[in-house]
Amino acid sequence: MRGLSVIRSFGAGRQRQTITDVAAATGLTRATARRFLHTLCAAGLARTDGKYFELTPAVLELGQSFLTGFSSLELVREVLQDLTARFNESASAGMLDAGDVIYVARSPARHRIIAIGLSVGTRLPAHATSMGQALLSLLPPREFDQYLATARLTRFTPHTLTTKGELRQRIEEVRARGYALVSEELELGLRSIAVAIPGRTPAANIAINMSAQAVRISAADMVARFLPELRRAARHISLACVEHGGAG
Repeated sequence: MRGLSVIRSFGAGRQRQTITDVAAATGLTRATARRFLHTLCAAGLARTDGKYFELTPAVLELGQSFLTGFSSLELVREVLQDLTARFNESASAGMLDAGDVIYVARSPARHRIIAIGLSVGTRLPAHATSMGQALLSLLPPREFDQYLATARLTRFTPHTLTTKGELRQRIEEVRARGYALVSEELELGLRSIAVAIPGRTPAANIAINMSAQAVRISAADMVARFLPELRRAARHISLACVEHGGAG
């Protein structure tokens, strides 16, 4: 996991880093950061000019191997594109990884809805996102307690849930109603609604959502307009996975 944290430290604005930069970003000692960086260089996943390190395109193969093997993602992408075409709003799919949601498919609208760039591989905190909350609601009680015990509930806006009590109550609500609605908890002006893919298939760790600017649509309208289509799309994905033998 520490090796992965080194790779993840090379984010937007940090494409080239020194050993000191990586150590600061990951919490590792300089000696440990140096060892991991040189291991990545030896594996061809990074390169250095003697001072600065940067990842090589070879790291893309790590994620591509997973995405290629997950055949149901092609169907997910088609479903997201259909939602975007019908509503002219962005649609995404994500999977839960520890305390984050990782985007595995995305169909962006023409208008920009969020300041940070979203793409396949983007990692966002589960507690502040609709897909994250939808997937957290599926965790067995013991696993959810383990998540809460170590979660860093960072505040992004005045609306972010930052206490374990608040988040536990929200997840109970999401579990009861079957969808997550997040209004300006990750970024001011952004509203999104998500449902998890039902059933015990390889897609069962995926949630899909639709996002829009808060000024364009109210929470009530989002539930009325988007939720029925999201649920229909989620059932379609689940049934298709079952019919194809759970390929993924």
